[in-house]
Amino acid sequence: MSSAVAEMRAKIAELGALMFDRRLTDMAGGNISARVGDVICITPRYAGSKFRWRLRPEQVLVVDLHGKQLDGEGEASREAKVHVRLLNEFPDGGAVVHGHARNALVFCAAAQPIPPVLEDTLKFGEIKVAEFAPAHSPQLAENILAVLRGQESRIRTQAAAVVAPWHGLFVLGKDLDAAVDALERIDTNARCILLGRLLTNGNITLEQQGEALARAIEAFK
Repeated sequence: MSSAVAEMRAKIAELGALMFDRRLTDMAGGNISARVGDVICITPRYAGSKFRWRLRPEQVLVVDLHGKQLDGEGEASREAKVHVRLLNEFPDGGAVVHGHARNALVFCAAAQPIPPVLEDTLKFGEIKVAEFAPAHSPQLAENILAVLRGQESRIRTQAAAVVAPWHGLFVLGKDLDAAVDALERIDTNARCILLGRLLTNGNITLEQQGEALARAIEAFK
């Protein structure tokens, strides 16, 4: 394997631990992948439940663009099909991050979109909800892909995200750094919404908060 692939495997292992420590994913699951040339580096099955997201680079799998395993210890995550599908469909997308981020999971459990209420999440727009499909199913990949279509400019700029109902967030970024960054921004945005409801006693709707933000930004253009 090339040095670029080796470096990406090490980076994925490092960022997986960081995501776990920052509660952007959990022991129940999550996945990270990144394309390097004509191969994809992707986290293995049981990264959370067995390895507590303390992966060695050698455990990060290398698969071809069809998902066939070429190198790495263990077996592929059952959600690898989502990663492979997205990275093949969107040429400007370089990495996929699926996380069980603690605050965003509230919206996933309620199957509700996440509107932007912070300036640094405005560029992602409203994080829309995909149609339900069971975890690990081929249909899940198709449903997530359907929401991401039309958001190519966001992917080129940084990333686009999707709420998978009762499951978690999927983020497709221009590269791995951009995707993980977006995941944390969206989770922080979700936390602000949840706590903001307490601060305003429910008198200001999420839509009003988002509209006020958009107006403030527009006024400075």
